[in-house]
Amino acid sequence: MIDNKAVIHTSARLGNNVSIGPFSIIGADVEIGDNTWVGPHVVINGSTTIGKENKIFQFSSIGDAPQDKKYAGEPTALIIGDRNTIREYCTLNRGTVQDSGVTTVGNDNWIMAYAHVAHDCFVGDHIIMANNAQLAGHVNVGSFAILGAFTAVHQFVNIGVHSFTGLGTILTKDLPPFVMANGNTASAHGMNFEGMKRKGFSPETIKQLRQAYKIVYRSNYTLQEAIKQLAKLAEDIPTIKTFQEFLKNSQRGIVR
Repeated sequence: MIDNKAVIHTSARLGNNVSIGPFSIIGADVEIGDNTWVGPHVVINGSTTIGKENKIFQFSSIGDAPQDKKYAGEPTALIIGDRNTIREYCTLNRGTVQDSGVTTVGNDNWIMAYAHVAHDCFVGDHIIMANNAQLAGHVNVGSFAILGAFTAVHQFVNIGVHSFTGLGTILTKDLPPFVMANGNTASAHGMNFEGMKRKGFSPETIKQLRQAYKIVYRSNYTLQEAIKQLAKLAEDIPTIKTFQEFLKNSQRGIVR
């Protein structure tokens, strides 16, 4: 399972049935879980922990130093969960001591070619990053979000669960849960109702989210007034509470 042309550091820890392709380099302090497949010409440096049943395609750079001029060689980490697909030429960097020191990628994500996950990002579960989607440092991406090709996300931006960006979207502000955005710079274009239907959201839940969207995006309320209006609905409706809490906690302002 380990090609004789691969270079594996003696301190690297490989689980059962791990496959490493030719000319790949696995550095010190790298841990790779069971049944993970690493293609040819992949470089994985530490400290990096990769879970089970991942697929990492050729020419990807995983766990190298953060692209941050403040970085001075401090020990930081990258943690990747289980069952992720990371396609060709992706770059995932370790964290910095100016933040948590850890870049985290969850489970069951589909990260397509040339995507970039910068230092100190948190990427949840079941996320799609299409070709050339780019995350600057300190970005948080909620589970089930879909980032269209050539989406670029400014540092410290938060992206909510089940949200969606179109081709070439530039996000400089937070994207609330369930909301679709497009453009340079991004503006909101409804909610990701089709995606929610595919994931089994009930018609009643979708109806409630339509009402929440109208309060924020189709009324004359300021954002703070809209948050107060949503609070009344959020008491009994978990999805509205998720939406309202995201708006309330936004530090950068939201896409509107």
